[in-house]
Amino acid sequence: MLNFENLSERFAQESYLWLVTGVAGFIGSNLLEALLLRKQRVVGIDNFATGSKANLEEVRRVVPENLWKNFVFHEGDIRNVVDCRLVSEGVDFVLHQAALGSVPRSLEDPILTNSVNISGSLNVLVAARDAGVKRVVYAASSSTYGDHPGLPKVEDKIGKPLSPYAVTKLVNEMYANVFARSYGLDTIGLRYFNVFGPRQDPFGAYAAVIPRWISAMISGDEVLINGDGETSRDFCFVENVIQANLLAALAHSGAGNQVYNVALGDRTTLNELFIALKEALKENGIAYTKSPRYRDFRAGDVRHSQADITKACNLLGYSPEFRIRDGLALAMPWYVRNLGTTKQA
Repeated sequence: MLNFENLSERFAQESYLWLVTGVAGFIGSNLLEALLLRKQRVVGIDNFATGSKANLEEVRRVVPENLWKNFVFHEGDIRNVVDCRLVSEGVDFVLHQAALGSVPRSLEDPILTNSVNISGSLNVLVAARDAGVKRVVYAASSSTYGDHPGLPKVEDKIGKPLSPYAVTKLVNEMYANVFARSYGLDTIGLRYFNVFGPRQDPFGAYAAVIPRWISAMISGDEVLINGDGETSRDFCFVENVIQANLLAALAHSGAGNQVYNVALGDRTTLNELFIALKEALKENGIAYTKSPRYRDFRAGDVRHSQADITKACNLLGYSPEFRIRDGLALAMPWYVRNLGTTKQA
C-alpha cells in the first residue's frame, strides 16, 4: 500500500497534470505549493471570492522559478461549466477544493451556498467525466455528521444536517456516488475536520477560529468564545490535509468511490485551544494577558467533533504527522508575520 514516505518515489517516476479548484484559497494554495515542489504540473481555477492573489504570489516566492512555470492559472468560476471544461482538458487528477465554507454564511445566504457548493461541484464532476480524468478527490466536510451523537465520528454513521452548508456537502457525496455508479468516474471524498495553517484568512464575518483568535491576540483585542468553551473540535494542520489529498489521488482502485475522515482523531476544547494559542504566541515574543469573553452558542454548531481516522489509515496509508501544538508551532511565525502586518494595514 502507498504511504506518504514512498510517495516521493512515485512523483519522481511520474509527472501528472493536476487540476486544483479554489487554487487561490487556503487549502488550494497549499496544495499548489506541495505539487509544484514535487515537480508536478498544475492547472488552477479560482474566482477570488474567498481566495486571494496574495496566496498565489506567496507560493511563487516559495517555489523555484523553473517549477513555477509548471503552473497555469485560469480566473474562472466553477458555476460556469464552460470554465470547468476548459481547465479539465488533459488532466489526470482533480483536487476539488473550491467551495463557500462557513455554517453562518450558509444560514444567512443558503441560495449562494447551494449555487457554489452543489451546482459548481456538479459542473466539476461533469467536466471531469467528459475529460476522462483518473480520479476526482473532493473536499467533503465533518459537518455531514450533523446531529449524530456518536464519538468518534465513523464514516458510515451520519445524522441529520444542521445547516445549509452541511446539506451541500452531503449532496456532494451523493453526486460523487452517483457519478461512480452511473458513469464510472472514480472519486474520493475527504471529510475535513477544522483545518488550520498558513494562508487561512482571519478577517471577515466567517473567519475560522484559530486565525481569528490569533489576529485578536496579536492586536491586543478581546477573544470571544461561543458557549462555555467546552465545545471541542478535531483540529487538523494543513500539512496533514495535503498528505491525505496526495495519497487519495494515487491510492489503489479498491480505495476509490468512498469517503474518508481527515483529522487527527483527537479532541481539543475551545478553552484548551485558547491556552495553546497563548503559549505559541509567547514563544514568538508576544504576551497576551486578557481573559476570553464568553457569549451564546452559535446556531448550527455541533457540540463535539472527533474523527475516527482508521479507514483513511488502512486504505489510503494516511498517517498524520502534525498534532495541534506541532502545527501551531510551525504556523505561528506566519500568523505573526502576516496577521500583524495585515491588521495594522
